[in-house]
Amino acid sequence: MHTPCIIRNALQHWPALQKWSFPYLRATVGSTEVSVAVTPDGYADVVRGDRFVMPAERHLPLSHVLDVLEGQAQHPGVLYVQKQCSNLATELSQLLSDLEPHVPWASEALGKIPDAVNFWLGEAAAVTSLHKDHYENLYCVVSGEKHFLLHPPSDRPFIPYEMYTPASYQLTEEGTFKVVDEEAMEKVPWIPLDPLAPDLARYPSYSQAQALRCTVQAGELLYLPALWFHHVQQSHGCIAVNFWYDMEYDLKYSYFQLLDSLTKAAGLN
Repeated sequence: MHTPCIIRNALQHWPALQKWSFPYLRATVGSTEVSVAVTPDGYADVVRGDRFVMPAERHLPLSHVLDVLEGQAQHPGVLYVQKQCSNLATELSQLLSDLEPHVPWASEALGKIPDAVNFWLGEAAAVTSLHKDHYENLYCVVSGEKHFLLHPPSDRPFIPYEMYTPASYQLTEEGTFKVVDEEAMEKVPWIPLDPLAPDLARYPSYSQAQALRCTVQAGELLYLPALWFHHVQQSHGCIAVNFWYDMEYDLKYSYFQLLDSLTKAAGLN
């Protein structure tokens, strides 16, 4: 298992596929406060100048997030429910009975159960910048659609990394954003390139990378292997759940570490 694939009709047996409308969420968990990433432009965990900027975090009733998505309320910036620490279990446990606690065939193939189950809901402007994870990712779209841009681990020599001072957005009382350094944190390696509009004059090697694009629609599941680079967009109000299975630190991981070391030694980035 190390090739991305979309499995259609993978979630037809989940009650969530029929039940998770906005009215249902409002009635079931509307009063529940959830962690919400808030950014001025929809980009969380992104390079801005010489800073790696993380989103402001707010705890808001889910009903308020739904109101904003439906245009019934306003909130500064772009909202995205994307807390990646098993927020479905920790913040929205009332919804767990509407789906499986894991993906049975994946758990059998991988020989383990997932480390985290995450709930995703946000505006169309919310974007996940290009990055990789040390998890086997089973990404399930319940409603709407997600648009993925993918790069295999073998594209590492063509994908730039630089070190950045970590910072976070802070939302002021006036509803504006300011960037504040996270002084207790060490510098962060991150990808400065936007694959949708790459600056090839600055990063010419990216022209040699081979991007794959796919759209995952409601009821479909994307298997996204560990260490694959991915950039994600979504339709407005898209609802998704993903399962993170810890990767095996085997030959594939050793190969990637070697490739990463050779890339740095050659001064490619």
